[in-house]
Amino acid sequence: MKKILLIITVIFSFQSFSQSSNSDLKLSLDCAKCDHAYIKQNLSHVNFVRDQKFADVYILVRTQKNGSGGIKYMFELQGQHKYKKMRNRLNFSTKSDDTKAEVRNLIFEYLKLGLVKFWLRSGNDDIISVQLKKEDNNVVEEEIKDPWNQWVFNIGFRGNFRGEEIKQTKYLNYNTSAKRVTEKNKLFLRISRSSDKKTFKKDDGDIINNQKATSFYFSDVFSLNNHWSLGFFGGAQESTYRNYNLSLWIKPAIEYNFFDYKQSFKKQLVISYRVGAMQNNYIETTIFNKDKELLWEHSLNLGGAIQQKWGNFSGEVSYRSFLHDTALRAFSFDLGTNFRLFKGFSLSLNGSYDITDNQVNLAGGNLSLEELLLAQKQAQSGYKYSFRFGLNYSFGSMYNTIVNPRFNF
Repeated sequence: MKKILLIITVIFSFQSFSQSSNSDLKLSLDCAKCDHAYIKQNLSHVNFVRDQKFADVYILVRTQKNGSGGIKYMFELQGQHKYKKMRNRLNFSTKSDDTKAEVRNLIFEYLKLGLVKFWLRSGNDDIISVQLKKEDNNVVEEEIKDPWNQWVFNIGFRGNFRGEEIKQTKYLNYNTSAKRVTEKNKLFLRISRSSDKKTFKKDDGDIINNQKATSFYFSDVFSLNNHWSLGFFGGAQESTYRNYNLSLWIKPAIEYNFFDYKQSFKKQLVISYRVGAMQNNYIETTIFNKDKELLWEHSLNLGGAIQQKWGNFSGEVSYRSFLHDTALRAFSFDLGTNFRLFKGFSLSLNGSYDITDNQVNLAGGNLSLEELLLAQKQAQSGYKYSFRFGLNYSFGSMYNTIVNPRFNF
């Protein structure tokens, strides 16, 4: 197989950023992981507009994590107004060890490349020069050999030490993980150990809250076809807060995506079912008078996400219960959205609600005020919730590509 390398270099006749012309493209860039200041400072022959309705080209950049720990960027450039019949799509992937500057430069180069056809349509063909480089056809492509066989490893350590006259906090966490991602299989393993010690000084003696946790988790997911997946999930944990001396669990699962997985960067609607066993050995006797027990649990989950020009939306509903007693169950509801209502006005909503009637691990007896306030043990609660919302309205000049980075530290 012959190796052909195609390099496209776009060269601009740069003008002062304060200059503009009627043929300059009006852009609306929707990208959460882009350096907007850098792009505005270095991309000429364009005007950035606040409202996508007034843009000649609306640019939506979606991202997904790739198997190496990097990010896959997917550019969708949609023409509007006199460019409405034009569209361009590009994508590239970064590596986990790429620096921010390297990623920023890649984004900038692909952005210029995606805009070429729009610049040509606008009449700015005199500012563009394209260079093509084709390697010698006699060069035989060498198969890329990966000495790691697509495995990616991570070792991490975090610490937090804080103190004042009457209180000290020491937090340590060690973790290591390994993953291997291919089109057919996704394997992940992680081990974590944490210690959180808080000391409160009093005249009659110190109060010490020391929580420790160790966990092991693994998942192995197989791609069956464009809609079906099969997975195996399991792990083990010790936790003084959750009253686990040792908890072991394993759950096979099946998942169906109503859309093709290839469209996951745009939209997903998946339903999954898990069922499996859990062996729990407790530190203290539980509220159900158990020191250890074998439990069977199943869960059903329905979730979806969509990212379009008007904004993004994600939601999830799940149900879990133990098979020996379905009254020991939990429901979870999660919702998140950010969308534009009209020019300059956007709304964001994020909320979750959980019904937790399945806390079989709770230690028996009443919690003391000290244990409750210091969160030494998990307390019984039939529900928990959170809700966040935001409104944003911007107005003023529609055109402004000036960047002033002073004191932005």
